[in-house]
Amino acid sequence: MVDIATVILIVLGLAILGLLVIIFQRQAGAAPTEQPVDTPAPTIDHSVLVSAVREAVDAQIRKTTSETIADTSRQAGEMLEQRGQLIAEQTKGLLDPFAAQLQQLRETVGQMTTSYEGDKATVKEMAEQLTGRINTLNATASQLAGALKSPAARGAWGENQLRNIIELAGMAPYCDFAEQSVTTGEGGRQRPDLTVNLPNGAFIVVDSKVPLSAYLEMQDVSDETERQRLFVEHGKAMRAHVKALAEKRYWDQFPESPDFVVMFVPGESFLADALRIDAALAEDAMRSRVVVTSPMSLMALLLTVARGWQTRQIAENATKVQSEAAELYRRIDTVLESMAKTGRGLTTATDAYNKMIGSVEARLLPSMRRFREFGVPGDDLVDVPQLEHSVREIGAEELGGGELGPGAAGELEA
Repeated sequence: MVDIATVILIVLGLAILGLLVIIFQRQAGAAPTEQPVDTPAPTIDHSVLVSAVREAVDAQIRKTTSETIADTSRQAGEMLEQRGQLIAEQTKGLLDPFAAQLQQLRETVGQMTTSYEGDKATVKEMAEQLTGRINTLNATASQLAGALKSPAARGAWGENQLRNIIELAGMAPYCDFAEQSVTTGEGGRQRPDLTVNLPNGAFIVVDSKVPLSAYLEMQDVSDETERQRLFVEHGKAMRAHVKALAEKRYWDQFPESPDFVVMFVPGESFLADALRIDAALAEDAMRSRVVVTSPMSLMALLLTVARGWQTRQIAENATKVQSEAAELYRRIDTVLESMAKTGRGLTTATDAYNKMIGSVEARLLPSMRRFREFGVPGDDLVDVPQLEHSVREIGAEELGGGELGPGAAGELEA
């Protein structure tokens, strides 16, 4: 930036230069009268003079401008350096908390990385274990599917399902497996799979033999037409079993049994698929006095029976409690009778004690005093302490007592 004083000097110089040029021009235009005509007038090259002055002025301006720019640059540099130091000092205090937080963030990230590596190893191990268990479960499921193709294995599996449901319902003490049997009119014998005892002495007959061959075979077939055929065959097998079970007429052979028999299907999907292909199966079974149940519905039935047993046990326990209460009442009456006898004995003993004290004081001690007057030697008589204990008065109205006095109240508190 050009200094103002320098600019003013330059302007003054240009003004003086202009004045000099004007003066020279006027002197050149006015010729003197006394000068002879043949004397030539002096000529001044104004352009050269102006050029010289301009060059001098330009040189001075360039010099002054260069010096001013250099000085200004130096001052600006110093100011920028000072400003930079000031900003550095000010921002240093501002950045310290960020640096501390950044360091803490680094430590946290390091810990998270370490934890992630550990968790990654744990997850990998768990995934391997889960994969192994899934493979084991798949193998077990395959073995179970293969085993269920055998009628004997299906029967054992269905009976195991039945036992689990009985235990969950709390009916294990009231259910019998294959313990009841009857003789049919043709001389044969029929044995239900399960009998559920009822609180009134009757029992419910449960049959768990369900045909599942077509259903299990359908699981291994990929052809849709063949699957549909086996699906229909499964529904027909269920209906045929309902009919065969109804013809056994367990309610006639067991007089204590209700007028129906329970057909247990050991899988929800078995019954659901059969009802999907034969929607009237459940209604027709009910008309034939056959109640078709799945694990969930059999659980509900057994829980209802268990509640009946609980009610009966509560009633029996109430009768026992009543009998025990009557016996306890009789025993308390015996204790109270003994307490009354003890009280009467205490009264008799107290009266005898009072009479004895009166006899000693009125008859015996006067004679002993006279012996002393006669000079009969002898030791001092033993001191008989006063009785400080009294019998507690009876305050209960049931025992024939009245209101308690202050002394008896204190004894009660004691």
